[in-house]
Amino acid sequence: MTFARTTSIVIALALSLVAATARAQTPGTSEKETGLAAVYSNALHGHRTASGQVYDRRKLTAAHKTLPFGTVVRVTNVQNGKTVDLRINDRGPKQAARVLDISPAAAAALGFSRRVMREVTVEVIELGSGK
Repeated sequence: MTFARTTSIVIALALSLVAATARAQTPGTSEKETGLAAVYSNALHGHRTASGQVYDRRKLTAAHKTLPFGTVVRVTNVQNGKTVDLRINDRGPKQAARVLDISPAAAAALGFSRRVMREVTVEVIELGSGK
């Protein structure tokens, strides 16, 4: 594969991710949000999250930019179709194309490793109280 062809593919993928993120509506409605999920660092294990809970890498939790704390979301790995329900207990991610930061336990349930990001779909199952 030539450098120009590889570059074209990378640009097309980046543009499709940006478009998907722009189309996503604010969760809490019946709409789904699609974007990238990344895995929290193990170094954060034991630290307090934005909700005040202690982060536990073995729990099925996630960080979202705007959803109230305690919200349960159904996350689907677009690549393999695996699904897991996670509870929002932190704020983030700060990167525009990412919609969630997830615990290593959640990543394992979704079938991807800590070292990669995957495209996921996020659907609100139960809106949290914000506490």
